[in-house]
Amino acid sequence: MAASVASGSGRLHFIDTVYRGQGCRQTHWVQNIVVPRCMQKKLSWSRGVTKRFLTKKHNYFHPQITEDCKQGRVEIKSCLGEGYNKYFDFAVIGSGIAGLRYALEVAKHGTVAVITKAEPHESNTNYAQGGVSAVLCPSDSVENHVQDTIIAGAYLCDEETVRVVCTEGPDRIRELIAMGASFDHGEDGNLHLAREGGHSHRRIVHAADMTGREIERALLEAVQKDPNIFVFEHHFAIDLLTSQDGSDTVCHGVDTLNTETQEVVRFISKVTLLASGGAGHIYPSTTNPPVATGDGMAMAHRAQALISNMEFVQFHPTALADVGLPIKPREARENAFLITEAVRGDGGILYNLSMERFMPSYDERAELAPRDVVARSIDDQLKKRNEKYVLLDISHKPKEKILSHFPNIAAECLRHGLDITRQPIPVVPAAHYMCGGVRAGLQGETNVRGLYVAGEVACTGLHGANRLASNSLLEALVFARRAVQPSIDHMRSSRTDRGASHSWSRPTMPKSLGNTVLNDIVRRTREVRKELQSIMWEYVGIVRSTTRLQMAEKRIGELELDWETYLFQQGWEATMVGIEACEMRNLFCCSKLVVSSALARHESRGLHYTIDFPHVEESMRLPTVIFPCSPVNSTWSSRQLHRQQIC
Repeated sequence: MAASVASGSGRLHFIDTVYRGQGCRQTHWVQNIVVPRCMQKKLSWSRGVTKRFLTKKHNYFHPQITEDCKQGRVEIKSCLGEGYNKYFDFAVIGSGIAGLRYALEVAKHGTVAVITKAEPHESNTNYAQGGVSAVLCPSDSVENHVQDTIIAGAYLCDEETVRVVCTEGPDRIRELIAMGASFDHGEDGNLHLAREGGHSHRRIVHAADMTGREIERALLEAVQKDPNIFVFEHHFAIDLLTSQDGSDTVCHGVDTLNTETQEVVRFISKVTLLASGGAGHIYPSTTNPPVATGDGMAMAHRAQALISNMEFVQFHPTALADVGLPIKPREARENAFLITEAVRGDGGILYNLSMERFMPSYDERAELAPRDVVARSIDDQLKKRNEKYVLLDISHKPKEKILSHFPNIAAECLRHGLDITRQPIPVVPAAHYMCGGVRAGLQGETNVRGLYVAGEVACTGLHGANRLASNSLLEALVFARRAVQPSIDHMRSSRTDRGASHSWSRPTMPKSLGNTVLNDIVRRTREVRKELQSIMWEYVGIVRSTTRLQMAEKRIGELELDWETYLFQQGWEATMVGIEACEMRNLFCCSKLVVSSALARHESRGLHYTIDFPHVEESMRLPTVIFPCSPVNSTWSSRQLHRQQIC
């Protein structure tokens, strides 16, 4: 498989070179960053990135805990370290469906730290309304699901990955049910299967319109009962701990900030799973919870992991438009309220404010077209008519059916004076899902040894240029499970080096700056965050152009430079950490990844639509790959806070 290749750096300029198979063209210098003259490994999703890492035995860093610990929780705790350093067999960053499902499996073989930025339930999983797609109906087939996924993904999906996910999906659903997840059933006693945009059959398993919440509940209950799993709430992941072993980068854990105690905690682990979710908050309006600031993608990029397909940002067509509600919310929401795809799947119709149905004029599939088509259609209506929202109407359906299928949506709208059984819902597109992320193979492996990824932070090749509705929870389940065995194998070939923790400089707290300065830094950082989000929405939104993308690149670079200059003029040092500043650097990093990836794709495919290249180009049917960043001329946002000192 060929790939569009990029060189990662502070400015993330791309190289217009295509590598094919084992051969490649000579690359050139850009902004003082050297790009390798030839890639040594074929860039394919399932094998090329890191397959050799799965079988290669290394004695370089060997954590070993479990032989010294009994299975009881009290005995284990004494083995985990005290204070600054904690030692585990497995470190899981993120407490959504991917992280928890993985933790429950690997906990059978060792100690597990689940590191979560807020409360354990605060994840994208918890906000997922629609459901999980899987072939569970006799009239459906894996082949149908495969084709629906590839078509929605604008033929950029990796077919092997798609077949694996669609084939293994039904078993993953059955496992959830066996663990206690309760999904809706029809009158015949079988699972009630909904249909959403892009699906040719009814295959969406759901729990009313709160599916993610139900899955999260079941998984958290199981995690709480497991004596080998330790959940660390309010621990913000700062940077991955890495070293170089020859040409290989190796991951040894992660530094975190306990945001309640304002202390830095270092987790040394044999294996690290990155399951930290997406980066919706690079935009001002997103359905993602506040924790989704792209931390995992940015950390992985700084740790030399490959990043792929970041130009494909999915905007959900139908988030609740507060401006159209009879009773406006008293305060601005931290994240937009999602109106699930299933509303359109159940017959919801989109109208403009003149009550004209518009989707049939854009696509023959009308409201059941894939999300990218629906979002662009709504965007076009809003711009043409100079209106702030459109209307989604489900009121023609029986009242009891509406209330049983969408109780959460009905309750939220009713709080603001709108009865969805009688009135249409005001909706507007909002940033929803990152189809790109940390490049992963078929077992969740990355090019960084000991680092695995699953969920939205990963780019497995499943989604291609546009995620098919309800395939995200499915992907998270499948890849969390597939990463288990290689993780166990890697863990068993490793042992703990308790002296290794001193090999990296420690992040420091900025207490010496004083409260006045720190408050000024927080205030300025929040202003910069809003300005960045505004730039991304205005220039890197649903419809793009080369000129506007270049303007975004320029303005983001200037904004980042101004912010960092201000920060260090106030006495900030490169090793200092604070949650606002660290989130800001991650938002800058992810925004630049998106902009640079978008500039590299000279076609319109799936979620990436540009007026300068409005058609699909077969020669561009390649994943975009961003290679590790160079320390030359890099910004604070693109550098790890600690230097690698293990040689």
